[in-house]
Amino acid sequence: MSQVTIKIGGRSFDVVCQEGEENYLKTAAAMLDEEAQKLESAGARITESRMLLMAGLLLADRTAASEEKLSKRNDASYSEASDSEISKHNSILDTKLKAAELEISNLKSQISNQHISSDKDTDINQINLETVQLEIDEAKATISFMLNKVKSLV
Repeated sequence: MSQVTIKIGGRSFDVVCQEGEENYLKTAAAMLDEEAQKLESAGARITESRMLLMAGLLLADRTAASEEKLSKRNDASYSEASDSEISKHNSILDTKLKAAELEISNLKSQISNQHISSDKDTDINQINLETVQLEIDEAKATISFMLNKVKSLV
């Protein structure tokens, strides 16, 4: 732990911080001091605790406004990137869905055109058909999820 003396509003304060954080603390104190000096130069005659409270609130207000602007920028850039990625992923899934539907159609056609001589062949075809159907269901669920995600971004 390090002890640092900072000045805020013309008053000195001894504070303790983690090793290596001294410069961050001094920078934060300088920002708070700047707000306190603005209050004093405005002719405000208030107690030390009230002055620190007001300076902290002014600084917090500036910080909140900056964070809000940054958040709006991040949301906009995320939305643009996400729309592109979602569209690309949606196209891939749509292609896979069409391929799976075609495979099911082919399997159904094969089953209806051939006479299966044993229950074993029937079971294998049924398993293949069920596997393809599961893939279609998964693709549909993923497309639905991505569509909902796109709708929530719009």
